[in-house]
Amino acid sequence: MRRHLVPAALLLPLTLLLAACGGNSAADTAGAGTDGKGSLTLNVGDQKGGSEAVLRAAGELKNLDYKIKWSTFTSGPPLLEAVNAKAVDIGGVGNTPPVFAAGAGSKVSVVAAWHGTSKGEAILVPKNSSLRKPEELKGRSIAVAQGSSAHFQLIASLKEAGLKLSDVKVKYLQPADALAAFTGGKVDAWAVWDPYTSQVLNAEQGRILADGDGVVNGLSFQVAAPSALKDTKKAAVVKDYLERLRRAQDWVYRHPDAWAKVWAKDTGLPYEVALASVKRTNASRIAVAVDKPLIASEQQIADTFTELKLIPGKVDFAAFVDTRFNGGLPPSTTTPRVYKDS
Repeated sequence: MRRHLVPAALLLPLTLLLAACGGNSAADTAGAGTDGKGSLTLNVGDQKGGSEAVLRAAGELKNLDYKIKWSTFTSGPPLLEAVNAKAVDIGGVGNTPPVFAAGAGSKVSVVAAWHGTSKGEAILVPKNSSLRKPEELKGRSIAVAQGSSAHFQLIASLKEAGLKLSDVKVKYLQPADALAAFTGGKVDAWAVWDPYTSQVLNAEQGRILADGDGVVNGLSFQVAAPSALKDTKKAAVVKDYLERLRRAQDWVYRHPDAWAKVWAKDTGLPYEVALASVKRTNASRIAVAVDKPLIASEQQIADTFTELKLIPGKVDFAAFVDTRFNGGLPPSTTTPRVYKDS
């Protein structure tokens, strides 16, 4: 669908609404499709403008000797519910959903990681808000998707400001509902991730009060179902799929403008929003190993949520990783790329 003539202020809620179809636990199967050929099918969980879009743009969906069946989810937590239920073999999420999945005893394994900047993970406030620094959030209402990467970013940013999560009024809302609450003045702030951050900024509906750069680990993951990994043939397909994703991310870094154009068309984002998100977040990501520092960083997130009683008990995050696909990748602490024009 072409939307070039729709004003950004009107496009913003439409785009987020489309991205959030399916609610908290269901995939948006209306947009699902299949690529490749062969007798073996890899069921992939995706988010709007995610793995499928970047693989297609980079030409990495060609010459597949297996099928990829796509299902689109509104955010990481419901995607991992599908992985646990074996409805999805593998899918991409941020740094926090795997922690909640592990806390729930879900059958999931982190198999690949990327390290990028966290500038796109932000606490947004309305443009005309009186709030000027994170310390002023005390007693205010903040929308965030429970169990998302933005959830931990909110906690970490509050801690940096000398506040606790209990010092604010948290409203657990998925992006579409959070947007409505944010633009309707029902909440004082919104903790969210790119491209939503770039959308709000581009539409001049808000500004950044704090971002996650230097506060959170900037990791994103591919998480697989252990049952899929136990299947030798499917594990080989997972390996190929991850290699394609890594090459596609390298393509994004080399062709940020081309990726922004494709991404905009795929999601309905205005080109300016897509490009801003690429500069702020997407082009910075580099494939890294699932290693001990990564496990330690995620363990810290898990322990934080356990202390807040948002996860019922102690989580051993090391039990939820599979390092067989690391290859010769650099350590997880490797500095993210910097987009040359940022």
